[in-house]
Amino acid sequence: MEITGLHHIGHVVRDMTAALDVYRRLGFAVPAPSYPALPGDDGEPVPFGAANTHADFAADFLELATVLDPGGAVPADARVVPLQAPPEVLPTLLERVTATSATLAACLERFEGLHILMFSASDIDAAADRLRTAGVGHGGVTTVRRPAGDEVETVRYLEIDGERPGAVAEGRVGVVADLDPRLQAARLSEHPNGATGLADVLLCATDVDETQDRYERYLGRRARVDGKTRVFATGDATVTLVAASDLDAVLPGVTPPAVPALVATTVAVRDLGTPRQLLQDNGFPLRETPSGEIFTSALGAVIAFRPEN
Repeated sequence: MEITGLHHIGHVVRDMTAALDVYRRLGFAVPAPSYPALPGDDGEPVPFGAANTHADFAADFLELATVLDPGGAVPADARVVPLQAPPEVLPTLLERVTATSATLAACLERFEGLHILMFSASDIDAAADRLRTAGVGHGGVTTVRRPAGDEVETVRYLEIDGERPGAVAEGRVGVVADLDPRLQAARLSEHPNGATGLADVLLCATDVDETQDRYERYLGRRARVDGKTRVFATGDATVTLVAASDLDAVLPGVTPPAVPALVATTVAVRDLGTPRQLLQDNGFPLRETPSGEIFTSALGAVIAFRPEN
């Protein structure tokens, strides 16, 4: 099966400076965000469009993304990346940045929180073919090149129902070719909270049967029933589906920001003691799931911690 796991989960935020502070206090090593830029009237690069940064793990990452209002402020440590492309390519590149910005703005109009769910594929072209055969629309495989430290990384991905933006109600869902292990290793740093990778994303829906059917077609595999939830195995991580009426049984005290929605992401940690103490020291209120995981809420999303296997 070409789906190998979670590629990344994206947290769309209103204020990148505030989000960096929150995530660093949560114990994630988050580098300076990157902002695309175009020359201003004085020739100096002016940031615009969408910006992002990652909390990187060995095989996946947790993304922070935002859209920059014209003339808006950027974090003091922001990495401004002037767009450089041949004249015949630049209009397409600008169109993609503009489209991404519009998508993120639409996400924020709905709520600040988790809006992006991307799966890894060992063979992205095979994944595209299988999705078409299963009746799942997408915009085809797109190839982009982006800076990765001192090198340039090639990324190949597709967005489910990519020809109809907003067609997937819970957010931007797609498939990305597996991360380059060599470039990913170069980005890694130790997370103070002991996080080692993505463990789960929790999707809350009203029509659970319809949502389960969609994700079975997206992933090419069946869900298993686990109490009040339906669980999809994706490599070492899972996607958990729960009815809105049952969310409190899974995440006590949590109300979904909307339905359907990606409500929570869980990261694996070496032990629970480290994030528990760090979050308490940094003033985050902690709660526990029935299975003993700890979690807190931040910027419209639930961030949970689970001991790695």
